[in-house]
Amino acid sequence: MDIAIAGGTGTLGSRVAEELRTRGHRVRVLSRRSPEYPVDLTTGEGLIDALAGCDVVVDAANGHGTAKGAARTLVDGSRRLLAAARAVGVQHHVCVSIVGCDMVPMGYMQVKAEQEWVVREGRVPWTIVRATQFHELLASALASAAKWGVVPVPRARLRTVACMEAAWVVADVAEGVPHRGRIEVCGPEDTDVREMARVWRNVTGRKAVLMPMPLPGRMGQALRAGALTVERPDVRGTMSFGEWLRTEQVWASVAGLR
Repeated sequence: MDIAIAGGTGTLGSRVAEELRTRGHRVRVLSRRSPEYPVDLTTGEGLIDALAGCDVVVDAANGHGTAKGAARTLVDGSRRLLAAARAVGVQHHVCVSIVGCDMVPMGYMQVKAEQEWVVREGRVPWTIVRATQFHELLASALASAAKWGVVPVPRARLRTVACMEAAWVVADVAEGVPHRGRIEVCGPEDTDVREMARVWRNVTGRKAVLMPMPLPGRMGQALRAGALTVERPDVRGTMSFGEWLRTEQVWASVAGLR
């Protein structure tokens, strides 16, 4: 199959591209800096040429900056991507989204929920793949905060998943028929950010102080209640946060010996 991946240089998109190539598909990586398929979702520039001849398009693009800025890429950009896909005969639009994005009163989450609506209302057959937060994202956030010696940790239930395991699901969906519905994937553990921060500190050996941070209002209530988790996922990953961290530590040690 010929499969285009918008945001194919990102954390998830690059892994999806790698997996699909391994399975024998012809993959086009779409991004502003792509040497072969440069596109701009905020203007639509390059989309028709990039999608011509493709069977499937995977939208793994990220929005950056303010919610308004993210909406230009994810919401308006989805409209442009869908219009171009329909114009050239793409048969399946796969949208990557976030578990619980319609349940958390946060700007970026609301943008993702609106993006899903645009896809559902579009005229290209579609599937939405919702994933919980990635192990990689949580570890990066903890490491960034630890540079200051103190890591604020809110009360929030999570079921983080390894990005590669989410990429396998997206690749499976891209190979299949459109569901016109959602596929949800999460990690194997239902746990709390504070416990995950303790695991991160133990595995990495970092000495940062873990400081409880209250999250007031509706957002805090939603996170404590597990809005970003899913009780009965369609796909459950197998690698826990601790296992993933230990694997990363081993790879880092091997790389350091080279």
